Amino acid sequence: MTRLALMTSALFVATAFAPIQSFAAGSHVNTPPEETETTTECEGTQVWDEETEECVDAVEESRLDDDARYRAVRELAYAGKYGRAMGILAGFQNAQDDRRLTYLGFVNRKMGNVDEGMRWYSEALQINPDNLLARSYMGQALLEQGDRAGALAQLTQIRARGGRQTWPELALNMALRDGPSPAY
Repeated sequence: MTRLALMTSALFVATAFAPIQSFAAGSHVNTPPEETETTTECEGTQVWDEETEECVDAVEESRLDDDARYRAVRELAYAGKYGRAMGILAGFQNAQDDRRLTYLGFVNRKMGNVDEGMRWYSEALQINPDNLLARSYMGQALLEQGDRAGALAQLTQIRARGGRQTWPELALNMALRDGPSPAY
């Protein structure tokens, strides 16, 4: 079983016995994204449009909102398609959307630009201190840099901000327990 499958299974087991807390803005997703046609069928800055059942350009399609772009970016980033994710991030209508800034951090970090990633995480958290995904990814980056205390501080913040039994808490807690995952 892959690490992602194990993490997802662990989340479902944990949530079967306790309710998921509501997520703070910017981190309302409680599991890793599932692969869709955006990853398997579309190319470049295209995303799958359920309405038209075809790939459309996320940057040029005015019908798409930043929520649709965010879902696509998250899916592509988790799939390791960083260039495509970065292209869609450039098309956000709200350049200061803390979810956008979070994934600018994630993609930059995964592409080896850790300092740039940390800058974007910090900017996202200045806009929305309750962004649990930004805190989780920042904690994982700190852990990758050998700063366990900094990662633990982010885990404490996630919990203090209502993030118990959420994907951001689970992902950071697993990284603290097992070591950083190349996927997150």
